[in-house]
Amino acid sequence: MDPQRRGAFFGRRKGHKLRPQRAELLAKRLPQLALDLTQPAPRDLRALFPVPVDRVAMEIGFGGGENFAREAAADAQTGFIGCEPFINGMAGALALIEENGSRNVRLHPGDASELLDWLPDDSLVRVNLLYPDPWPKKRHWKRRFVSDETIARLARIMRKGATFRFATDIPHYAEWTLIRFLRSPAFVWTAERADDWRKPWPGFAGTRYEAKALREGRVPCYLIFRRV
Repeated sequence: MDPQRRGAFFGRRKGHKLRPQRAELLAKRLPQLALDLTQPAPRDLRALFPVPVDRVAMEIGFGGGENFAREAAADAQTGFIGCEPFINGMAGALALIEENGSRNVRLHPGDASELLDWLPDDSLVRVNLLYPDPWPKKRHWKRRFVSDETIARLARIMRKGATFRFATDIPHYAEWTLIRFLRSPAFVWTAERADDWRKPWPGFAGTRYEAKALREGRVPCYLIFRRV
């Protein structure tokens, strides 16, 4: 999808040339794990996975897949859907998935907007959005993933009690996200004390981007919202 089209949240699709092993893995494994959005989604998303799972979660824009792959490896009872349009990031995630031997994963190598429209109502127990592109220039803010429209679309596909977990090192994007979720009738902010947004949630594996932000002195913010 052209990033200039309505609903596309990403920029470039490719970075440096893939190493031969990564390119081979991408060609072999991605077709096996990629969701077919040309077919209707099953009403019960658990049917997407070749192993029994109790529930389904999703990570949007997983970057190199560090957190996504670790969550999938640590929780075999949850099916994980990962969305990442950046080919190099997808190749990195596939390498980690293969290394861990995880079978509870499905992938979408495209824009999250397509996936949001495809998923059935009340189908997810958790959605992660970790360090999304902040689109810092004001004229690009409309391309930020978090918007009133996107929050309404998330509300449709998330079960009551499901959580949306968000991390950023950009204070303006943290404020932007908090304002929009607080005015949504479908979500409540779960924080009860300052450490709830200053420290990551239990089990968070971190990402390479987060490590870089910390090295450069940027302070992450962690927000969790619950579907009501």
